[in-house]
Amino acid sequence: MSRFRYHNAERWMTTLEADFLTEPRLTKEALHQAGFVTQQALCAYLLDMGFADGWNASHIKQDIAKALAYSNACGFGHDCADMARLAAVLSPYWKWGYHYADWEENRPRTGGFIHATITPLVRTLVDRVHDLTGHPRPKGWQRRRREARS
Repeated sequence: MSRFRYHNAERWMTTLEADFLTEPRLTKEALHQAGFVTQQALCAYLLDMGFADGWNASHIKQDIAKALAYSNACGFGHDCADMARLAAVLSPYWKWGYHYADWEENRPRTGGFIHATITPLVRTLVDRVHDLTGHPRPKGWQRRRREARS
């Protein structure tokens, strides 16, 4: 299950790294994607630390800040202030996929994050999960990563 979550994070990370999300008008989509990738990666780590998938689903849900805090308390060692700030902005990440009738007045705050600042933070976190869990990269990972950048 942990490897499945990690591979999910890597697969969807290629979408986050794709150029089409770099347009400023797509920041909310990039934040939603970042939330999903981060949640999958951190859940992979927590599964390896002994947290059951059902526990993660009922206690952490889509709260990226909580997932990061639990992970760090269990030895994840990712004490990046910018990632902690992004995790707070992302939490809960469902809000970034939600369509607001009056988007300008009711939208969640981005915290000043844009695609160019989101992607490297999430990539570093996913790489940390890879390093700590020892899960292999998904098949075709290098190829997909190159395609996402071109």
